[in-house]
Amino acid sequence: MGLFGKKKKKKKDNNVAIMMENVTKSYSKGVPALDGISVTVKKGEFVFIVGDSGSGKSTFIKLLMRELKPTKGRVVVQGEDLGAMKNRKIPKFRRNIGIVFQDFRLLNDRNVYENVAFAQRIVQAPAKDMKKNVTNALTVVGLAGKYKAKTSQLSGGEQQRVAVARALVNNPPILLADEPTGNLDPKNSWEIMQLLDKINRERKTTILVVTHNREIVNAMKKRVITIRKGIVISDEEEGGYIDED
Repeated sequence: MGLFGKKKKKKKDNNVAIMMENVTKSYSKGVPALDGISVTVKKGEFVFIVGDSGSGKSTFIKLLMRELKPTKGRVVVQGEDLGAMKNRKIPKFRRNIGIVFQDFRLLNDRNVYENVAFAQRIVQAPAKDMKKNVTNALTVVGLAGKYKAKTSQLSGGEQQRVAVARALVNNPPILLADEPTGNLDPKNSWEIMQLLDKINRERKTTILVVTHNREIVNAMKKRVITIRKGIVISDEEEGGYIDED
């Protein structure tokens, strides 16, 4: 190669867990769901994503899960450019991400242990490791003594703890929580958020929480990214919930 015309490669930042670079996501008609947003999340951060219904939060999460591809821009998660990722690589990529949903999404015909072990079976964890990993995950969420219980016998707060254990059992570097307190009362909501905070601090797991819960956002003083009409209008360390004008 000559001295001229050689493009210098961008140095990879090994401290970045998630990067969105000028990302736009348009559906077939109307205003883009996300419109030119740029966000960087470092490994080990705890970030709230807030905004009213229709602001683009769900699209944001789906892009990180590679359920959607950006119309423009780049989405990079754990060093992987998701827009360029082949479909056959998506299942393996998703093993690096734990996800907790508002509606728990548990297997109600199985017990607590089997619900958490399900995530281990997907990644074909050796049987000798599975029992230890499931037990450890249930211990973290405070449900080690209820491993034989059917999930239908548990309270809403306990069911969400099972969902957190399932998201955690494969020790993913990133955990996404989509409205994790949406179906819970204030006491259980706070306990789930304290649990996620503990996982972030003790395991250094990168955690993104999409939420409408202004009390929790304001109390926890974490980084808060506010999306409105597909645009990031605020990104603050130790931020709070911004009301609509």
